[in-house]
This record gives sequence, C-alpha cells and structure tokens, in this order.
Amino acid sequence: METQVATGSIANPVQFRDQDYVALLDACVKSGSLFSDPTFAPDQSSIGMPTDPDPKKEIKWLRPKEISANAVFVEDTTCTTDICQGQLGDCWLLAALSCLTMHPNLFVKVVPPNQSLTESYAGIFHFTFWQYGEWVEVVVDDRLPVRGGRLLFSYSCTRNEYWSALVEKAYAKLIGSYGSLKGGNISEAMEDFTGGIAYSLPVSSRTPRIMWKALSDALSRGSLLSCFIQASNYLEIGTVTAEGLVKGHAYAITDTDTVKKSAGEALLLRLRNPWGFVEYSGPWSDKSKDWDDVDAAEKKRIELKNSEDGEFWISAEDFSKLFGTVELCSVDPDPIVDEDTPTDPDSPAAPISSWTLSSHKGSWVSGSTAGGSCTYPRSFWKNPQFQLVLAEHDDDHAMTPEEKKVAENQKEKAKQCTVLVELLQKNRRKKDKVNFLHIAFHIYRVPPKLRGLCLDQSFFSSQQPVGSSGKYQPLRAVWREVRLDPGNYVILASTYSPNQPAEFFLRVYSKTGNNLGTKDFTCSTGFIMVMSMPPVLAEDRKRVQKTFDEMAGPDDKLNAKEFMKLVNSVLEKDYQLPLETCRQLIFGEETGGRSSLTREQTEPVLASLRSLQSIFFKFDQDSSGTMSPFELSLALQAARVQCDGQVIQLLWERFGSGEPHLPFHGFVACVTRLRKLFALYKSESNPEVKDVGINAWLLRLLTV
Repeated sequence: METQVATGSIANPVQFRDQDYVALLDACVKSGSLFSDPTFAPDQSSIGMPTDPDPKKEIKWLRPKEISANAVFVEDTTCTTDICQGQLGDCWLLAALSCLTMHPNLFVKVVPPNQSLTESYAGIFHFTFWQYGEWVEVVVDDRLPVRGGRLLFSYSCTRNEYWSALVEKAYAKLIGSYGSLKGGNISEAMEDFTGGIAYSLPVSSRTPRIMWKALSDALSRGSLLSCFIQASNYLEIGTVTAEGLVKGHAYAITDTDTVKKSAGEALLLRLRNPWGFVEYSGPWSDKSKDWDDVDAAEKKRIELKNSEDGEFWISAEDFSKLFGTVELCSVDPDPIVDEDTPTDPDSPAAPISSWTLSSHKGSWVSGSTAGGSCTYPRSFWKNPQFQLVLAEHDDDHAMTPEEKKVAENQKEKAKQCTVLVELLQKNRRKKDKVNFLHIAFHIYRVPPKLRGLCLDQSFFSSQQPVGSSGKYQPLRAVWREVRLDPGNYVILASTYSPNQPAEFFLRVYSKTGNNLGTKDFTCSTGFIMVMSMPPVLAEDRKRVQKTFDEMAGPDDKLNAKEFMKLVNSVLEKDYQLPLETCRQLIFGEETGGRSSLTREQTEPVLASLRSLQSIFFKFDQDSSGTMSPFELSLALQAARVQCDGQVIQLLWERFGSGEPHLPFHGFVACVTRLRKLFALYKSESNPEVKDVGINAWLLRLLTV
C-alpha cells in the first residue's frame, strides 16, 4: 500500500504558481527547447526597481552559457565563496545562504541535487523554501540580469558558478521581485531555508568563552549562525569601522575552532562578509602576525587562506567586543546554553531536546478581527485568540544555579512548562517595497470557570498577561520563550493599530511531556433565542393612537411611509430611519405579506426602536450617528442577540456595505434580520437543519 506524503512537506512541496518542475523539464527536453518562465518575465517588473535612464546601464537577461563559456551550476563542492553580493542590498539573504552551505543535509532541501548546466539541460531549475508551515517549490528559468557583461546581483568568486544566482532569483520570484529583497533581517532567510526558528541574542549577554562554546554547540547541531554590528542610525549603515567591519551588515558565522600556539590556545570564530571582500583587519585576521606563532600544520588543518574573499577568523574576545548581536536558527528551537554550561572547548555538545509543534494560520480582518493593541480596549479582545493547554511540567529543564539552590531548599524541581511562541506576518514583501506591520502576541492565564468560553472585553481589561513577545515591532516575526505553570492559557495575536488587515502564522513549541492542545479560540456558537421586547411607554402609546387616527387608511394600518414618519418623530435626528429600513421592519412582523402594520404591531416595534437607539447611544461614543464594527457584537449582545465571530463578519459585510462605520439604520436592519432568522430556526422542523446547527445554518443563509 502506497504511503501518502503530506502536501507541503519537503518530499511533496507545494508547487508555486502551480508549476510542475518535472512536467516542465520533460516537455522542454522532448521539444529540444529552453524553458522560458511566463510567471517571472525577463523585464523591469521582475527587477522591481526603476529603470536607469543611462543607456550604458541597460539590463540584459542572459543564460549562464551566454555570460561565460565555462559556466557550471556547481563547481566541485558548494562553499561560502560561491556567494558574493551584487548591486542589491540583500546581505541578509546571502549571509544566510553562506551559513546554509556549511550544512549539506539542510542545503539539499533548498537546492535539490542533480541539477546541471550540461546533463539534461533545458534552461529550467527548481528550489524549495519554507513558507509559513509549508515547503514550496519554485521553478525558474536561468535567464539572469546582466549589466556590462557581469551579473547584476549575486555571483560567485570564480565568476563561472551559477547556483547561488539562481537561488537568489527563485527567492526573488517567491517574494515578488529582486527589489523586494532590499533590506531585511537575516532571521527571515534563515527560517525560510530551514523551517526552523530564529533567535536574536545580545553578544554581551554571555562571557566570550561561554558565547564561543554556545556557538560551537549550535553549529554542531546544524544551526545557522550570523552576526552584525548594530548601526546607531540610518547614516551609519554600511560604514566601515577601523577594524574593517561593516555596521548594520549581516555576517555569516561559518565555523569555530581552537588553535594551538606556543603560549596556549586561542578560541576563534570564522566569519564571512557576503560582499566577498572588505575583511576584518584586527588580531587573527588573514594577514595578522598572530598566525606567526601557529604551527603550519595547524594553519593547514583550519584551511587558513590569505586572500580577499570576505572570509576571516576572529578571536572570541574581539568578537564579543566588536559585534552586538548573534542570530541563530535551528530546526529544533534549543536555546543558547545557560551560564552554568561547561565551557571546556573539548566537552561534547549539548544534546538536542525534543519539542512538539503546533501551528496555526490566521488573519486580521479590518472591522472584525483586526482589533489592535491593548491601548484600544474596546477592540483588543476581538483579535484572534488561541487556546493553549499545558498539562505537565518539564522534568529535564536545565536550571540556573539560583534555581537549583531554590529547588534543593524546597526538595523539588520547578514545576513549569517551557513554551516557545512565534508570530509571523505573511507576505509583507511585495514587488518593490516592504511593509511590515507592528505586531506582538500576549499570553493570558484562563481561570477554570472561564475555560471554553469566549473571552470578551471585560476579561482582557481586568487581566494582566503572563507572557508576551515584548513591544510591538515592525518585523516579519516576533518570538519569546516563556516558563508557565501547568494550566489553560489563551494567546492573543495583534497588530498595534486596529483595522490593519493581514495574514499571520502562529507556531507554538513545547517540550516533550506537555500536552499541547492548541485550537482556534473563537466565540461560542450559542445564541440567545428569547427576544424579550421592552415595555411600551405611555407617551408612545398615545403617539401611535394619534398617528393612526390621523394617517391610517380604511384598513386601520400604516404603510411604510406613514410608519417612517411616526418613527422619525420619536428618534433623535442622527438616528432617523430611511424608507427601506422601515420596509424591512414591517416585513419582519407577521403581516401576511402586506407592507403595513396594525396598531397592535406598531406599539412594540416603536418600543423596540427606542431600546435599540439607547443601545446605539452607548456605543456611539463620539455622537457621530455611527459605530465601529468592533462594537457590533457588543451592541448585539446588549440587544439580546449573541452571535459568533464568523456571523458578525458576514453581518458587517452585508449591513455595513463595506464602510468603516455602521449607521443606526444598518444596526436596526441587522437586528431585524437576525430576529427573523432566529424565529425561523426555532420553528424549523427538519431534523437535518437542527443537526447542522444554527451557526452553520446562519452562515449559509447570510451568504445567499
């Protein structure tokens, strides 16, 4: 029996733009033609930047063998020097690609083997990238942008190797264009090359020796590592320090080693500048005299090269002085070692821990689930909520010395759960611009009495989060590792400002031993079926009697126009109803299909409208005669009509007519429609309808 391979796995990736590499390759081989990609044209739209008016800087799109006669896809083996940055600010991407070459098992996931510029060559190549929980296969032709006979963007030191330029093209196609690769955080590319989770770590948070040991262990576990010097302002980005290092620029950390010398040993790290030039010039750099004290065999062992290729060695001490941040990405989210980790360079690497993963795709919908931050309490609670159940504590948590002391005194381990949460916003690089929203997540403990219920404004206004990603940041991803007691929690994902539509991807890692039951935590599908009507005021009874005496026809009924005149004489000016809404109100009553109301019907309808007006007053805080969509569900609850999130969204689309605010007559029409539907559902005798449930039934009717 053939085993089904999950779609989106590395063995069965999603086909980007429905392009089947194998089928396209076979068709080209049979026809003897070279592949031309219709979905990523060789023109300025794929470049994603303005055309240079200088005719001497015209861009041509050429295939590798049209650029260099001895062109190859890969020459011998792949290595860091195969990647040099061209005229595009994508050092973040190329530094991650340099890191990837150091891990063959990860590299072949991104760059599938058996691709060549000679054997079965048809001008078509394919690459695979992780995208929000799925592996995606991207097909490209091998026409590359060239200016003055040279590749415009990424190239290899030898100038005749093309795999890195084609990876860059495939990633540009996936994101939108080459221009969309300008500027970024290396963690983005690290995650897209591995499917792992990326961490930022301040270099100053560890002593040089402990940091060196931590990075050595991470490399041995297959992690991708990079580092950079934080620029203090925009003007500092790209400036070169006295030591030959570039500020605000991503460097790949490709190796660590211990070099023996006559006076002991030196702990070194090997770094690479994606530019392929501009190297560190301090101690232990290529031409440093520190190497004079090292045996030739040692130099050969570590493959020391005295060449301007962007690669260099630096001591752990100088690394800690000069660099500010390390970026680490591991398929398993193991943290950097704690302070009490053994620092002996010869000690074995820490074992990889086991984690369980739960992931979720969601969206912020303007006027519905894009509630903004907690500074907007009336809408914050409307953001997507996810339930997190932690049933056990970690038995193998590596405690700090202080924790161990407490545990010894109490004669028990800390009974908590290790949880790592990451929130990623999707598809924010488009064509020629990057537009990351400020995002964050917050974690709240849910008391037993509230488990399984929709958490509303009152809950979030009265509770403090037990964990969060920190301040809102305009990054693709924000994450945080937290220690939580066993219990029930809710994770709320949000943008800083309300009504910012976007898609997101949430993933939660937990140490093995925890029962992680995460699900979309939407409101209950229960509905309040009893629609109690408010009492009729004496003054309204007199007003109705007078109106009927003056206006009613021979049948003693009011038509829609007459009813509108009566209603608007009672309601405030900004809350008066148009004729169409009055017709809807009439048809909401038992009129036998006639568009008129009796005296007995008119009195309770008028009382109901007065009640709805007072409810609307409450939510119309600026007295504009409208309310925001976030308040719709609260206003409906106040009107004793309770719906879940999906129904509310459909109601807004229907009665809000796409406008950012709902007028009073829209609210009245909404309540009228729901009351009629609830009554129909209650009287429904078809058991199939009851089995489907009122939520699904309403959704079906509202989309008709």
